Amino acid sequence: MRLRDLPSVDELARAVDDPLAVDAARAVLARAREDITAGFDPGDLVERLGAELEAARRPALRRTLNATGVLVHTNLGRAPLADAALERIREVGRGYSNLEYDLTTGTRGSRQDHVAALLRRLTGAEGALVVNNNAAALLLALAALAEGREVVVSRGELIEIGDGFRIPDVLEWSGARLVEVGTTNRTRAADYERAIGAETALLLRVHQSNFRVVGFTELPTIEELAGVARRHGLPLVDDLGSGVLVELPEEPSARQSLEAGADLVCFSGDKLLGGPQAGIAVGRTEVIQRLRRHPLQRALRADKLTVAALEGTLGLYLEPKRAWREVPVLRMLVEPLAAVRARAERLAGLVDGALEGTVARVGGGALPLAELPSFACSVGGELAAGLRAGDPPVIGIVRDGRLLLDCRTLSEAEVAEVAAVVRAAR
Repeated sequence: MRLRDLPSVDELARAVDDPLAVDAARAVLARAREDITAGFDPGDLVERLGAELEAARRPALRRTLNATGVLVHTNLGRAPLADAALERIREVGRGYSNLEYDLTTGTRGSRQDHVAALLRRLTGAEGALVVNNNAAALLLALAALAEGREVVVSRGELIEIGDGFRIPDVLEWSGARLVEVGTTNRTRAADYERAIGAETALLLRVHQSNFRVVGFTELPTIEELAGVARRHGLPLVDDLGSGVLVELPEEPSARQSLEAGADLVCFSGDKLLGGPQAGIAVGRTEVIQRLRRHPLQRALRADKLTVAALEGTLGLYLEPKRAWREVPVLRMLVEPLAAVRARAERLAGLVDGALEGTVARVGGGALPLAELPSFACSVGGELAAGLRAGDPPVIGIVRDGRLLLDCRTLSEAEVAEVAAVVRAAR
């Protein structure tokens, strides 16, 4: 075909009855000109127009099957939601709700009230507040409690989390001034004591959630920091990062921190808690009220679907056994290795793959040293791109030329779907 043989936009668009046809035809013809100029046959233009229209209507945000073995995978949306959370989203999202309406008094209410009581019960806090993520919770806390004043924090806790987001930057944006104490590997309670002055607003502890410093190290306990804060009449803010509502080794909970003396604790809703993206702040009533009254609170508040999903998730934790059973992240974390192996063997049998032992990770900045024994179905590494283009896309890990499909992060119901995508990609 020559350039002069190409139809006009209107001629090609008339081949289908679709309101998006004109724009799609322009895109198809532009690529056809590029193909002809490069010496290639552009093929059936009507067929290409149909494919262009299909792509235009395909959602950009798509359900993806996680075969990476990373339980809380930030790039893949972090924690999958429990059925209870999904049910609450559907119930609240399909119509109106009492998001900011008090059904008892018939007057304006607060969206915070829907989850505050649950959070108080689960953490032992006097008050609770929810915003759109944990970085926002920390930003709000610093702005409300320390704007224009000093915040004392250990050098070993000036961490960077995902996408280059750094604790010193959060402090700067909040209007607070950073005072570093101790060294990268060793900080003592006495270092905080010496740094406190007339301009000190609070002490900040940041959990080293996404890394560990090992060897010649020392950090004060939360009890020690709380003692320093009390002696000087200062609040102690504890940023837990991931945060949990169940007992997990080496992962502090909000309840533990509050019982040890913290005045305010911040943590995420969408990591090990297994809920929607949210930043949760719990603590003393007076401190929480200062956060609620700050102008930033409105800009950072959670929307109604987040509140609904969080309420559904938190409700599961009222019965810890139910949470371990129904919150997907917790269930994957403790699933017996034999069950993971059986799933991997079934997948390998369906796609003529090989069973391979591997190690899964928690991810999401939680338990960075934890290794979870796992099993994967191993197939050819050349299939990785085809699986990403599948419906639904399947994401695995390429290692030594082989593509590992880790079955700790795949459910029983997803095995058949993965197998179909693998067969289609071959």
